[in-house]
Amino acid sequence: MKTLILIPSRLSATRLPGKPLLKIKGISVISHVVKKAKEANIGEVYVATEDKEIILDVEKNGGQAILTSNKPKTGTDRIYEALTKLGKTDVDLIMNLQGDEPLINLDDIKNLNNQMIKHKSEMGTLASLITDKDLLTNQNVVKVITKENLNNSNFPEANSFFRKSNNNSNNTYHHLGVYCYTFETLKRFVSFPQSLNENKNKLEQLRALDNNIKLNVALAKSSPIGLDTEEDLIAIKKIMEYK
Repeated sequence: MKTLILIPSRLSATRLPGKPLLKIKGISVISHVVKKAKEANIGEVYVATEDKEIILDVEKNGGQAILTSNKPKTGTDRIYEALTKLGKTDVDLIMNLQGDEPLINLDDIKNLNNQMIKHKSEMGTLASLITDKDLLTNQNVVKVITKENLNNSNFPEANSFFRKSNNNSNNTYHHLGVYCYTFETLKRFVSFPQSLNENKNKLEQLRALDNNIKLNVALAKSSPIGLDTEEDLIAIKKIMEYK
């Protein structure tokens, strides 16, 4: 099975403008993510971006990048455009990594890829255990409810995703925005218009569930800090600079 890792990235983030090019230990956030993706050693890695500054930075740091238009509404739509432009029709799986999570765990990337192959799934993602109950009411933390209890060896289907607190805390986990699709599933996903649920909740994965695409969930070892605010940057810097 051949896997391709694509990392959607853009400069126009509203909460922390220019975040892909913010520096940690002298290297941009996006280039740290590229480095991690390459270290996972599951396939080629490309950044998909509408910003030439990001391409220059990634290439300067030894990575590969491809320019997309500014039309894609979501990261998934962007990576499909990149895949089309790259002309790579010989890949079996496409992994969509977040460009703002330099602390993503290498083992989690490998595990998701392995579970996709083992279970012959059409689409997969990651989730971690919720150890802090406050996260259930934090709307910035996306939650997933799975059909079965999540453990290290299984790959259950997702029932639903939500931001706001949900009374049903059984089989509820912290969703991590990493996705893996078969080539055909990604093609199907982007052929559907954005769903009402997706727009209302600002969660692109709901487009899959709304169109009967089975989405399986693998247990992640940890929940990396995503880079959305100045506080996040300080916290990530502390961890990475300490290492």
